[in-house]
Parts: sequence; structure tokens; C-alpha cells
Amino acid sequence: MRILITGGNGYVGRTLCRRLFLQHEVCVIDNLRYGKLRFEPAEVANFELQNIDIRSHEQVKSVVTNFRPDAIVHLAAIHFIPECEGDPEVAVSTNVLGTSNLVSCCPENCRFVFASTGAVYEPEPDAHRELESTLGPADVYGWTKLHGEHYIRYFAEKRKLSACVVRLFNVIGPGETNPHVLPEIVAQLKAGRTTLSLGNLDAKRDYVHVADVARGFACVATTGSIEPGEVATVNLGTQKSYSVSELLEHLREISGIDFKVEKDPARMRPSDRPYLAADIRRIEQRFQWKPEIGIREALVDLWNNPDVPQEWIDRYR
Repeated sequence: MRILITGGNGYVGRTLCRRLFLQHEVCVIDNLRYGKLRFEPAEVANFELQNIDIRSHEQVKSVVTNFRPDAIVHLAAIHFIPECEGDPEVAVSTNVLGTSNLVSCCPENCRFVFASTGAVYEPEPDAHRELESTLGPADVYGWTKLHGEHYIRYFAEKRKLSACVVRLFNVIGPGETNPHVLPEIVAQLKAGRTTLSLGNLDAKRDYVHVADVARGFACVATTGSIEPGEVATVNLGTQKSYSVSELLEHLREISGIDFKVEKDPARMRPSDRPYLAADIRRIEQRFQWKPEIGIREALVDLWNNPDVPQEWIDRYR
């Protein structure tokens, strides 16, 4: 297959690209917003890289026309919630306009896979179900992804595209490109801190390893059946949730560091929901995917090989 991956230099994108490029022809669209190319020199020959901005319809159309993909996996987005809240114009233009540009250029008979988020759901105390749970984002990021879903449904119906909306939950493991809570904790510990400065410790999240996530997107892009004009919607998570406090106890044992925790009011998010978890039965049924890596194994992997920018660690020294 010919597979186009947007955001292929990013957190999930790099792992997905590595999973696919030895078996498929891969083209990566990435504007390298978060720094230099993050692949080993020997890997770069295995895929085509297009350094463009998805907000440019002309550039997107040119790449799609020339590459002629059988599937597009659209991962590129502004993900970090504080960044979205601080600069909503860039978040909206990237996450909404960029998505509209891509799906409107999607060729006939090409499958379009969109990385949405569990943040599109209204907070509730149970695992979210794709067709039953109420939608109601609590932040700019969630709204941009929900609007992206709307454009995908519009163009899929209008142009008879086969599409899948993948509502992704919290990704963990090596290679993070944004300072989310777990890589921040690891950065503080790796820098030698024994007192951690953190925000909300009680909110529970569904954490899924980046390798499982990449495998999930690969399954959705290359397997299963989606009818022309259909938009299949699936959650990608583990159906289990953990608080930061619970993760800290695992990390205390894994790291061997007897650290303390101080709550930093500046790190508290007013939009933080108390609970977020995915019901994953639909993705199991439609694409035969389920997670393979448990929370402790994921945390061990993150601790042993964080693969985060060195400056994250240096600022805590």
C-alpha cells in the first residue's frame, strides 16, 4: 500500500512510520514544528518526507496528487492543551483547517484515518462509548478535534470516502514531543529532583503505550472493511484508568527513588475532568485490535528509555 502519514515525525507518527515503512510505501508530511528530524540516518531512506504546513491547501493538494495514497493517516495537530489554550488561533487553523485541507484532497478509493481524541466526550463517570456517550469538549483542543470530525463526515458523505475517526486516549512511552505529565515527572527525576512539582494528582486517565497506539492506527489503515461514504468511529485506549498518584507509586518502585510531591497551583488545569476512559469493544470487533502492553510495563519502558528532549531534563538541574 501507499500510505501518507501527517505528523510522521511526531510522537505517534514516528512509531507508526517505523512500523509501516518496511512493508509499505510511506510518505510523511511534517513541518518539523518540534525540532529536527527524529529518525536515525539509516531510516530516512525508507520513506519520503515532505516538509510542508497542512494549513496550506495548495501544498497539501500537490503532495496528495503526486503521491497518490491508498490510505491517509492524519496525526498532525497541536496536541498540548496549554498550547491550545494559549494560542487558540494556531490550534484551530492547524487542527481544523489542516484537517479540512487533507480530507477535501483525499483521492477516490483512499481510506482516510483521523486521529481524534477522547477529549471530545462530555465528562462522565463511566468508560466512554462511541455511539452512546454524549459529546461535549471541555477545552480548545477537544473542540478542534470535534470540528475536524464534522468535516470528515461531511466530505465522506459528499465524496463517498471510506473514513475512520480514531478517538485516542492518553499516550505514554518513549519519544514524547510535548511536556505532558508523565514525561515531566520522568524529566524531574532524571535531573536528580527528589521533590516533584506537579498539578492535579487525582484525575484518572486511560494510558495506552505508544507502540500499541501505532499498531492500532496501522490496523485501522490497512485492515477491516469500511464502506464508501461510511465514517467508522472507534476509541483507542485500554479501558483502564489510573490517577497520577497511582502512577507515582509505580514510578517510585521502578526508579528506586524515594521522592516527595508538592502541588503547584500553576500546574492545575481548570478544565481537568476527574475521569477519562475508553470502551474499546468497537475497535476490537472491527479491526481485531486490543492493547498488549500493561501500565507497569509501559512505565518501565518510559523510565528506561524516555527519549525526551535533553532540555526538559536540564531545566530541572
